[in-house]
Amino acid sequence: MPAPLALRTRIFATVLKRFAPEPADAHEMIALRGRRDRLRETVVGRALFGRIATGVVTTERTAEVNGGTQRLLVHRPAAARPGAALPIVVNLHGGGWCLGAPEQSAWLASHVAAAVGAVVVSPSYRLAPEHPYPAAADDAWAVLRWIADHAADLGGDATRLAVMGDSAGGNLAAVCALHAREAGGPALRAQVLIYPAVEMYERYPSEEEHAHAPVLTSTQMHIFSRLYLGEQYGVEDWQASPLRADSHAGLPPTLILTAGHDPLRDHGSRYADRLRPAGVEVHLRDYGPAIHGFVSLPGVVPAARLALDDIAAFLRKRL
Repeated sequence: MPAPLALRTRIFATVLKRFAPEPADAHEMIALRGRRDRLRETVVGRALFGRIATGVVTTERTAEVNGGTQRLLVHRPAAARPGAALPIVVNLHGGGWCLGAPEQSAWLASHVAAAVGAVVVSPSYRLAPEHPYPAAADDAWAVLRWIADHAADLGGDATRLAVMGDSAGGNLAAVCALHAREAGGPALRAQVLIYPAVEMYERYPSEEEHAHAPVLTSTQMHIFSRLYLGEQYGVEDWQASPLRADSHAGLPPTLILTAGHDPLRDHGSRYADRLRPAGVEVHLRDYGPAIHGFVSLPGVVPAARLALDDIAAFLRKRL
């Protein structure tokens, strides 16, 4: 059994279940997206999701990919020497492929930038249900290549590049790493997968054990996957389910973070079990007293800061 949740996490979970009902269809999902976006701009939202790290300059750029424009939030240490080419971490936000924005993970991204001495770039990508699979995966891969091609303009070094993502963003980060291996570049030095969704269909024990967990329930997880895959529900491609790749050999050193009270907990451990026999360096960290989404909730989950320290230490060593 995972460690019990902290009191403030339990209070948050109780309030969330009362005031944030699960979306049941595409219309409700789009409405929920708007409410979440507005919440981030409130005093309560800033307390929940944390603030951008001090000593970090955050700017906005755009990338033209796949016939559209994606926003990039670029976090760079203010103390970096002018003209210095820093390591680059491409950070993909979560939200079930249906929700979220680069601002959602600004606390994590900016603190990683400060702790690692890196440029952390958080892109947007097209969201379902308006843009079903493979739009998000296509955008994530295209933006990764764009960032590598424009590394110098971003103050970064394309030879010291990593991907990071949480939940659906962890899925997309894993997909990007597989794409980069298949394409022969851009070369990645590391991937950080935070409670990633790596399998669309198979149910693991954690999905039953934590079926009614805070933030993400098993039912909600399957609503997300159905809305994301749309008419392609049933596709068995690694661009949807990274676990299903024929081979995982040649992937970069990998840090996988899981939460004890999370239906997706077993996704992370199963992916680690798949990568290790392929010769990939894998580090699996489980945060027992944590819930899904905890790295984006430093105001209510104390383990968020422990995870930040682990991520920063892992990336510093490899970038």
